[in-house]
Amino acid sequence: MSIQPIHTDSDHTVALARIDALWGASDGTAAADELEILVTLVAEYEARHHAILPPDPIEAIRFRMDQLGLTRKDLEPMVGSRARVSEVLAGKRPLTLAMIRRLRKGLGVPADVLIGAEDLAA
Repeated sequence: MSIQPIHTDSDHTVALARIDALWGASDGTAAADELEILVTLVAEYEARHHAILPPDPIEAIRFRMDQLGLTRKDLEPMVGSRARVSEVLAGKRPLTLAMIRRLRKGLGVPADVLIGAEDLAA
């Protein structure tokens, strides 16, 4: 077992090929240990270099509305008046905690997505 740190995309490609070759190794074997270590290294490399950012809260709401076939009017019980819905969807008014709770329940969008990444950093 010769495991090396993953520093480049080329290293990443080699590690993925090795993981593919080791996939299905029996528990308790050297191959299974190597597989576990490589998977951990690849996950860390991908988290640092190819992170998937959470969606924008408003885009998540729009996406979910599209999935469910909802209109702006359908958001009024969750957000407020027609004007308030318009302001929120235009990004002119932030979501309040009460709106987030109602949207989470009504649309099934996770609260952490509705809060938004930029709000979590503050």
